[in-house]
Amino acid sequence: MITMINRLLLAVLVIAMAACSSTKQTGEGVDIEDRQPAEFSIEDGEDGVSIGGIGDGVSGGETNGIGSDGSYSFTELDDPDSPLSERIIYFASDSNVIGNEYTSMIEAHSRFLADNPEVNVVLEGHTDERGTREYNLALGERRAKSVRDFLLLQGASVSQVEMISYGEERPAQSGQGESFWGQNRRVEILYTNR
Repeated sequence: MITMINRLLLAVLVIAMAACSSTKQTGEGVDIEDRQPAEFSIEDGEDGVSIGGIGDGVSGGETNGIGSDGSYSFTELDDPDSPLSERIIYFASDSNVIGNEYTSMIEAHSRFLADNPEVNVVLEGHTDERGTREYNLALGERRAKSVRDFLLLQGASVSQVEMISYGEERPAQSGQGESFWGQNRRVEILYTNR
């Protein structure tokens, strides 16, 4: 069943990629070119990336559950030695490409979701302040979709993943320059009890 869903998702992504075209927008004196279609994408590194495999990692076992107040009580989510404690994916300027350094972390979240079908996440897409409001909302959404598609390809269920784009509206850092902007170009994985 999961293999059939993965094939269907892959077919939809190929169609979406073919339908997308490059658009150029200008915001606040900075030329911004959208080169990334709204699809799942990963950078290929020297070692390559395995999209379909599930490696060593996280088990959703012993301490999983929903507390009487509706909150989750998963120790893996707060264990600093667990990849599940990392929940922020940063992006290059004007890009929705997931860097290789985040693949194992996202795979761990996907396995955790697959092992715990009662658990849900919200993916919040964010951008830096450059560009128009509309462009940044669209870019934040493309970033969240990239992470969502990766989670789904690795075994999470569509019903477990919600996306929202805040664009530039909720910066992690205030200030000018790459050191600030780099912290704002992100997707946050938030576990919810919806």
